[in-house]
Amino acid sequence: MRRRHERHFVDRTGWLRAAVLGANDGILSTGSLILGVAAAGADRHTLILTGVASLVAGAMSMAAGEYVSVSSQADSEGADLDRERRELSDDPEAERHELAAIYVTRGLDRDLATKVADQLSAHDALGAHARDELGITEALAARPIQAALASAASFAVGSAIPLLIVILAPAGTLLAALPTASLIFLAVLGALGARTGGAPMAKATVRVMAWGALAMAITFAVGKLVGAGP
Repeated sequence: MRRRHERHFVDRTGWLRAAVLGANDGILSTGSLILGVAAAGADRHTLILTGVASLVAGAMSMAAGEYVSVSSQADSEGADLDRERRELSDDPEAERHELAAIYVTRGLDRDLATKVADQLSAHDALGAHARDELGITEALAARPIQAALASAASFAVGSAIPLLIVILAPAGTLLAALPTASLIFLAVLGALGARTGGAPMAKATVRVMAWGALAMAITFAVGKLVGAGP
């Protein structure tokens, strides 16, 4: 019998979340910052400098923040696994009963649950408890370095888009070209992220465009107000 191949997306959630968040922040924060400074009347050189500073500082900030956040998650997972390892060493019989009780709550009868718990415990007791008691799996395990690199790289790529618009846009068109192009790229990013993760594309696209437009509008208004002076 031919085995049916099923596509699942849960194994992508770690790097996908960091990459989409980083690219979205890169476009939105750098684009909004440049737009606000442009609304205040800055020249092109100042806008380019602003964009470069935003790219570098933002990428480093994203990497550091993601690394610290995911490291904390990894530390918590490691502590839980160490505790579970000690409990398995001190009282393996009680741990088997605990595992069987988990399977009973998921719908197995007591005898079958006990057999499953015994077999899984004999094969990999810690792995079984990590997965079924703690909810820690290989696909969803915290990976701080991977998350930090994905966030920094994607933020830099996202930030490069509004920066290139500043460099390439003809004089007098920047205030129209920057938000328009940024919203288009945000829409593409939202759709791509949704497609990669197997989620509805239209909802993700509308959501990211709406928040992007709001952020740029507020930043532009603040820049215009500050640039007007007292």
